[in-house]
Amino acid sequence: MITLTADDFDEQVLRSGTPVLVDFWTEWCPPCKMIAPILEEISREYGDRLTVAKLNAEEHPEIAQRYGVLGFPTLNLFQNGEVVQQIVGARPKRQLLGALSGHVDLT
Repeated sequence: MITLTADDFDEQVLRSGTPVLVDFWTEWCPPCKMIAPILEEISREYGDRLTVAKLNAEEHPEIAQRYGVLGFPTLNLFQNGEVVQQIVGARPKRQLLGALSGHVDLT
């Protein structure tokens, strides 16, 4: 899992050749802490097909605002520089994988 900043967001996410799941999170958000280990697992298991990244929305509010992020955690799936799916709130791993499987081959 990679940590993003405003300086490398465009390069790491918008210009990526693979789908990128971006976790918009904050330090004060308990559900963000709950979902972090799940995202680490997904990154380890599917890293060859999906890049998982996190962006602290308080440190980089301009990026969160650009994508209309209002609640935390918000997970945006980017493909070819575009958001193709948005998931708001913590979810169990199986639900996350199910939601992503419409866009990423996770078999």
